[in-house]
Amino acid sequence: MKVFARLFRSDAVRSAIGSVLAAYLRFVGRTTRFAVEPTAPYDRIAPLLPVITAMWHGEHLMVPLARRPGDRAVSLVSRSADGEIEARLLSALGIRAIRGSGARGRKTAEKGGAGALLAMLRALAGGETVVLTADVPKVARRCGLGIVTLAKLSGRPIVPIAVVGARRIELKNWDRTKIPLPFGRGAMVYGAPIEVASDADDEAMEDARSRIEASLDAVHARAYALVARR
Repeated sequence: MKVFARLFRSDAVRSAIGSVLAAYLRFVGRTTRFAVEPTAPYDRIAPLLPVITAMWHGEHLMVPLARRPGDRAVSLVSRSADGEIEARLLSALGIRAIRGSGARGRKTAEKGGAGALLAMLRALAGGETVVLTADVPKVARRCGLGIVTLAKLSGRPIVPIAVVGARRIELKNWDRTKIPLPFGRGAMVYGAPIEVASDADDEAMEDARSRIEASLDAVHARAYALVARR
């Protein structure tokens, strides 16, 4: 077991795993018949770029398939071992990873949340779209204030998104991670952009948080309804 642990910590092995997973995700994308709503989402989104793309944890694996070729994007990825593999996967797909995540209690510094926030602000200022999960740490489908704070400080709008497949495996973990399978129906559903004013007070921040949560729930409900159609 120690041999496997050492191998897993190897940069070469992690890069290889990330490349294989990226190739698999591309294969899923090529063999999935996607319905898209609205039908031309970038007609609305392109003039707003860069944006903050919001997704739910556990529903995030297919989201890279929604990126247009050539669009610059970064994604927030945790500092965990799993996050290291995800960072290599994203790199193979042309998406830069920012390492860090939110946390509750005394683990905030350990998780690198403050540094990640500054890095995301720099990315947005430099024209890169930022993609991140909106959930409260370890509380699935409950939007936190982190993404609202990023929108307030950056002045960039938030675009909720759902990318789902009809054929999938659902894990029995805290976020019910969906593993997509090839050769099925898929759906990409984009929510209306949500803006947060630079002078938003606590009440306005909570209102934005609530709207993001409701929009993410709505786009996922619609996406799953689309893939359920025969």
